[in-house]
Amino acid sequence: MMRTNEEQKIHTSVLLQEVLDILDPQPGQHIVDGTANGGGHTFALLEKVLPDGKILAIDKDCDLIENLKSNVKGQLSNVIPVCDNYANMAGIIAEHHFEPVGGMLLDLGYSSYHLSRSGRGFSFQNDEPLLMRYETDTHLGTGLTAREVVNSFPEEELADILYRYGQERLSRRIAKAICAARKIAKIETSRQLADIVSGAYPKRLYWKTNPATKTFQALRIFVNRELDDLSRALPQAVDALMQGGKLAVISFHSLEDKIVKEFFREQARKGVVSLITKKPIVPTREEISENPRARSAKLRACIKL
Repeated sequence: MMRTNEEQKIHTSVLLQEVLDILDPQPGQHIVDGTANGGGHTFALLEKVLPDGKILAIDKDCDLIENLKSNVKGQLSNVIPVCDNYANMAGIIAEHHFEPVGGMLLDLGYSSYHLSRSGRGFSFQNDEPLLMRYETDTHLGTGLTAREVVNSFPEEELADILYRYGQERLSRRIAKAICAARKIAKIETSRQLADIVSGAYPKRLYWKTNPATKTFQALRIFVNRELDDLSRALPQAVDALMQGGKLAVISFHSLEDKIVKEFFREQARKGVVSLITKKPIVPTREEISENPRARSAKLRACIKL
C-alpha cells in the first residue's frame, strides 16, 4: 500500500500532519480527497479509516489516477480512484454512492510530478511542449493550451491574463514581448517562453524567483480554469459533508486563498459551518527547508453544523 521511494521523491505532500490533525479521520469514515495528486494525503488518510472506511480519490490528471490505481491494487475496496474534475464532485459522490462524507481535502494547484515529469511545459526550467494542462483526457476541460494562448490571443488580452492571474506588474511589457516574438517564430516550448519573459524583465527587478514565475502561474491558472473550478467546488463540498464533517483546503497563492477565505466566512455567517481556522495554518520552517514548494501554502478548514 505504501508508495515506492521513487514516488516519494516525486511528490511531497504539504502540511500533511496538520491535515490529519484537523480532519481527524476515524475508522469506517468516508473521506473525499478531491485533488489526489501524487497520493500522499490519500495514503495517509487511508491508513486512518481502515479497515472499513473508504477514500474517494479524485484527480483531473488521468496519468496520476492510473499511478494511484497501481499503488493501491490491494486496497481497491477502500480506495475509489476517479479521473474527473473535482468541480464535478456532487455528481461523482452520487455516482459512487459515497455518502455520508465525514471529511474532505482540497490540495490546490499542481504537483511536483507536473513540474518534473509530466512533460507538459509547467516548468520554465525544462524545454517541453507548452501545454500546461492537467487533463490528459480532453473531455474534462476546454482543450485550450498555453501554446494556443501565447500564439493567438491579442496583446491586450494576454496582458490582462498575466496581470489578473499572475499579479504580474510588468504584464503589458511581457505581453508586448510575446507578441513581437511570435511574429518571428511560433512559441512552442516552455524554455522559449521563459527566455522571452526574462528578456522583457529589467535585470534590476530580478529577485529570488525566476522572472517567468508569475507568467507561468497566470497561464496555468487561466488554461485550467483553476479559480472557476474552486468557486464551483466549494459549495458542493460543504453540501456533501455530513453534520460534523470537516473541509480542509490548502491554497498556494493569494487568489485561491481569497476565494476560500471569503466562502468560509460567508458560510459561517449563514450558520452553515463553523471556522476551525480563524487564520490560515502555514508550514513550519522545517517543512519549508525540506520542501521549498510548501513556502506559500495556507491551510483553512471548517466544520459543518
